[in-house]
Amino acid sequence: MSIFLFGISHRSAPVPILERLAVTDTDRPKLIEDLLDSPQISEAMIVSTCNRVEVYAVVDAFHPALEAVGEVMGRHSGMTVNEMTKYAYVRYSEAVVEHLFSVAAGLDSMVVGEQQILGQIRSSYASADANRSAGRVLHELAQQALRVGKRVHSETGLDRAGASVVSVSLERAKGVLGGEIGSAVVFGAGAMGGLAAAHLARAGVTDLRVVNRTFEKAQHLAANVTKNHGVNARAVEMDDLTDALAGADVLVTCTGTIGTVVGVGEVHSALARRTAPGPLVICDLGLPRNVDPAAGRLPDVHIIDIEGLRGDEGTKAADADEVAARDIVLAELADYLTHQRQAEVTPTVTALRQRAAEVVQAEMLRLESRLPGLDDPQRDEVAKTVRRVVDKLLHAPTVRVKQLASTPQGDHYAEALRELFELKPGAAESVSAPEVGLGETDTHGKAR
Repeated sequence: MSIFLFGISHRSAPVPILERLAVTDTDRPKLIEDLLDSPQISEAMIVSTCNRVEVYAVVDAFHPALEAVGEVMGRHSGMTVNEMTKYAYVRYSEAVVEHLFSVAAGLDSMVVGEQQILGQIRSSYASADANRSAGRVLHELAQQALRVGKRVHSETGLDRAGASVVSVSLERAKGVLGGEIGSAVVFGAGAMGGLAAAHLARAGVTDLRVVNRTFEKAQHLAANVTKNHGVNARAVEMDDLTDALAGADVLVTCTGTIGTVVGVGEVHSALARRTAPGPLVICDLGLPRNVDPAAGRLPDVHIIDIEGLRGDEGTKAADADEVAARDIVLAELADYLTHQRQAEVTPTVTALRQRAAEVVQAEMLRLESRLPGLDDPQRDEVAKTVRRVVDKLLHAPTVRVKQLASTPQGDHYAEALRELFELKPGAAESVSAPEVGLGETDTHGKAR
């Protein structure tokens, strides 16, 4: 059994694709049920946020699992497998663990270091547990991922990374303008857009416009800024972006869209209607870029982007925190894999010791038939002696095989033990299976 991941996120797909694949709390139970109907899948969990949809599953084999998950998500989204493949990423085995640990740490978020994803993973696991679709493997994986996320936030300053990028870019914008920012437009109403709006409000902006593909989200962010900061903020339809730019000192773009959302033509039109004094500064905080770089060649337009911020002293600390967070993820990944490999060899060791105990018992019965005159103390002493000999012979190889199991390809040593001692293949597996009440199965006939 291995762990499988099928995912689509803001890094791989545009917003319209994410919206088609979005999984609500109402959708999730039925999708989980459909996934578990596949004989290739024994456990399943779906993590769904506004920026990602990821299916985690415990599977027998890669290709049949990919086909099964693709079929279920295709029915849900109305997309063909080929359509989804353009935007999806697939991980298997150890790569799944590393990915989920990185997601939990906030390293894969639009705003690096944001902690909201931890609650979303916790909610996804709780849903899988309530639907009885998370067994031992996903339970251990999810719990460890949550611990990794908490450790990253407690031991690094990664949660300040997104805010550092916003604050540094706005300080540079002030330098270009030669003073304060009077009016601004924020394109994007997600987590980064919220950060940008808050920083602009604290920086003394008196007039703020919020633009978003979903107008209701723009309205929500604008209302929050007005309520919390007392700034004149209002939502603007995308069709009115040019007019908003004409009167703005600064444009901050921070959407999860793949490809440009602000073209050179729109900026050129805004310049033609320009009412604000001074240059237009564009802070393009999107990854990938949200603004066509050619706009920076227009007169009185200055673009500040992520690449240009990397050498700034204000972002170096954030870079160091990101490196520290990735180091924690890699260390936790190594510990997790070591534990899993050792756990996998434990059933083989248990089966070997059981086999040795059976041999000792058989030989003691044989001895009693040949020496019926042995009294109980003598028989007990002989039995203890034989067991001590067996234990001493098995001690070194069983300890060593557990140590070797933590290395890459460590499962080969357990396989060698099974072959050398003629252990039944099913014996080890039965010992490692989760404890199940007698005859207890889930609604899909799979043991729980």
